This record gives sequence, structure tokens and C-alpha cells, in this order.
Amino acid sequence: MLIGVPKETAAGERRAALVPQSAKKLVDAGFDVLIEPGLGQQAMINDQEYLDAGAKLASTRAEALGADIVLRVRKPSDEDIEGLKAGTLHISFLDPFNEKTLVQNMAQKQITSISMEMIPRSTRAQKMDALSSQANLAGYVTVILAAAKCPKIFPMMMTPAGTIAPARVFVIGAGVAGLQAIATAKRLGARVEAFDTRPIVAEQVQSLGAKFVEIDLGDTGQTDQGYANALTPEQIELQAQGQKKIISQSDIVITTAQLFGRPAPRIVTRDMVETMRPGSVVVDMAVETGGNVEGSVLNECVDIKGVSIIGQGNLPSEVSRNASDMYSANLFNLLDEFWDRENKTLNLNEDDDIVQACVITRGGSIVNETIKNL
Repeated sequence: MLIGVPKETAAGERRAALVPQSAKKLVDAGFDVLIEPGLGQQAMINDQEYLDAGAKLASTRAEALGADIVLRVRKPSDEDIEGLKAGTLHISFLDPFNEKTLVQNMAQKQITSISMEMIPRSTRAQKMDALSSQANLAGYVTVILAAAKCPKIFPMMMTPAGTIAPARVFVIGAGVAGLQAIATAKRLGARVEAFDTRPIVAEQVQSLGAKFVEIDLGDTGQTDQGYANALTPEQIELQAQGQKKIISQSDIVITTAQLFGRPAPRIVTRDMVETMRPGSVVVDMAVETGGNVEGSVLNECVDIKGVSIIGQGNLPSEVSRNASDMYSANLFNLLDEFWDRENKTLNLNEDDDIVQACVITRGGSIVNETIKNL
């Protein structure tokens, strides 16, 4: 069975869907692997490394797209969909909640599509969970971006000239990205506080050495996939009032709150930003889905009365080599789970819980229950 891997074409995307280590594993498992030349260039991987791993170079992009299985990071363009043959298995991030036309086009083209956003958060699927692997790296990147922009150092220092107090970092949202942001800020020596609408994560925050901020919002809870539930307008107001003082005292605020398949909640208002000292930094991790911070702009750094609001998108791409390694491993683990090595067949059993969650289109129809009922 032939796997084709085209280069990413989205602006600013530096990740590769497949790295040589995973390519070798796929070849060893019995797949043939064909990559578009230059696939890993933006992640500092040259073509020879893929050849050494047993992959082959496609003569054209169309040849890579014509494979039985196509792997990529981002959703395909309309032109690329036309290049896929009927029956192709296409695996990538698809954003199916917001890309209804794309999903319909893939169904009409008789493409079997897997959306990596839809991999369930279960123990068995953990090794395939690309959302978590990429969010982990994004959490790290937010702290590095903030540290580079902030005019203060993170750690406390005792010097002959006096003692330098540690920077104060406030992380809003303690999911995968938030926890990594907390851990990274602590490693750099900052004083870290964090808040999440799910009190259940308080122990995880505290285990990293940060202070968990308690704000009584009443009943909040989380989804069966571990995501925070949407708050009521009354709860949002309570959260805002509880956070306002901490934000005003913070040197750096990092917001990570996202609602799966829906616009991000607005949790930091302009008046909150204006209470921060000049030189302070806010990083809005949710800027690509509408933003947590009033005034944040995708791929821009906005100044509001001396406070910098960083709205950098596609944060994992900032560490493209590690992001490619992790995403590629997620894809290999997904394929390996359903690959029959003896008979060289891929069995996406319709009764399997992972298949039911992540397969979006199949046999000319939208088969995912969540997506087709939108």
C-alpha cells in the first residue's frame, strides 16, 4: 500500500507530516512511502534522510497525491482534493466543524478522511493524539515568546546591586498547553499563578509548583473528552472579576482557553489589559479561533498603552523539527493500530471507537455522527 506525503503549502507552515524515523517504521511495516521533494526542508530535514529511511521521491506533487494514503499536516486545498483518487485515505487536521464545504467535497470525491482533531482522548488513543502533542509544544513556545518580549528576566537574582524579584506569570487555562506553559515558566524561575474553570486540575497545577487561583464559578465541569464546558454569561463575569486583580499584578499573562469546535471565549478585556504595567506582555494562544484577549490580532503584536499583546498563530510551527517529530509519530501510531502486517491491509473497522470518532467521510458520505448532524 502506497503512502504519499506532499509538502505543506499553507503560509507560515514549517512542519512536515512525516519525518525519516517514522518513514522507516512505515517501510519496515510493509508500506511503500513516497514523498514530495523538499517535504522536510522547513523543519531542517533533507531529502537524503528520507531516502536513507527507505522512502522514495515523487517526480511531481500529483504523484504524491495519487497514493492510496495521503498524509499531511494541514487541510487540503480544492486543487489538492481534485488530485486525490476515489478511495484514497486522507489524514490531516481538517477543522471539520468550520470546514463544512471541504468535508462535503471530500465526501463527493469518495475520499475516506480522518481528522486528527477528532482523535478521542482515551488511553488507547493517547499515542495518536496530535492535538495534545502539538498543544504541548505550543505551551512551551508561548513562554519563550513572552520572555523574549518582556523587559524583565524571569528568575529572582541576588546581586551586589540588589535583589531582582522574579517575574509574575499568570496562565489562564490548565489544559495540555497551559500546563506546559506553567512548567516552562517555572523552569525559567518565574512566580507562576494559574486558573482553570475545572477545579479538578488544581492538583496538576500545584504539582508543577504554581499557585492555583480559586474563583467560585459554581458548577462548571468538563466534557467527556476532558475539555472545559462553555461558561454562562454570569460565570464569565465572575471569572473576569476574579482575574482582574491578578492580571493587573502580572508581568506576563498567557491565555489558553479554547472550546473544541467553537469560537474561543473572550476572557481578558481591554480594560484588564490597561491595568497592567507598561512593558507587560499578554500571549493569546486562542487567537486563531477568535481570541481570548480583546485587541489581539492574528500574527501581530499589538501595543495597548505599553502592554504587548502577542497573537502569534500556528505556535507549534515555531519549533517545527520537534513538532514534526511528534506529529509524524502520531500518524504512524494511528496507521500501525489498524495495519495488518501479515496481509498488508488497513482495517478501519466501523465498530471501532477510534474510527467512529475520527473518520469524517467514507464511501461517498459524511459518516461521523457529530459532524453530519451539524
